[in-house]
Amino acid sequence: MTDTRHHEHPWTIARTGDLLDPFPLHLETGVTRLPDGCLLVAARTELHGCSGRMLDWWFTFFETTQHIKWWHPHDHVAHHGWDSRWKKGENYYGASIEAVESLGDIPPVKAKLKFHDPIEVFDPAQLQQAKASGALSAAICARIGFGDHVELDGQGDPLDGEMLHLTRDTPTGCVLRSRFLLGRNSLDPVRDVPDVLGLNLLRHCYSEFTYLSRFLPSLYYGEHGNGEQAPLPW
Repeated sequence: MTDTRHHEHPWTIARTGDLLDPFPLHLETGVTRLPDGCLLVAARTELHGCSGRMLDWWFTFFETTQHIKWWHPHDHVAHHGWDSRWKKGENYYGASIEAVESLGDIPPVKAKLKFHDPIEVFDPAQLQQAKASGALSAAICARIGFGDHVELDGQGDPLDGEMLHLTRDTPTGCVLRSRFLLGRNSLDPVRDVPDVLGLNLLRHCYSEFTYLSRFLPSLYYGEHGNGEQAPLPW
């Protein structure tokens, strides 16, 4: 059973182990409406030359508006910072972040995310097996909320939705499987979270990680991420 000790609500998009299986899923890129009206957004992105350890490190590195504008020069507007639980270069689990971003033509809104240890999200045995087999190289998990007044639960988790970014390393880089669940805290998610919002989020996600993949390896090695030295091309 999924470990739910550190949050009041179970994780909807991780209730099965399907996302930890590299075999193609019925929905790898697209949007679908769940029976409760919530919107599920899926995106698959190839990060050439990157690895899961690089992506995980990125969340311990970025901390300024300039950094997030590198990540998405069009949609990322401002970074309001991490809370005191985040320490640069260290674990970001349990920390929260606030930023402002747009989704294409959708005007900028404030966003709040609180990050969780993957062991709180997935079945621990399935998670360990996925790591041991190479099916999973990194997992970034967060609760998400949007707007000027984000409602939080008793653990400080935003109630609007969920976000997962899961990587699997390949000979040419890594494959990123992203999932967003939107509308969890809405009385009418079909009205409040229309399909077009999900489609714009899909495009945003694909674009931001494509941008990231173009500079992350050089940044990672230049900053000696995880103490690693850059391999010499010649």
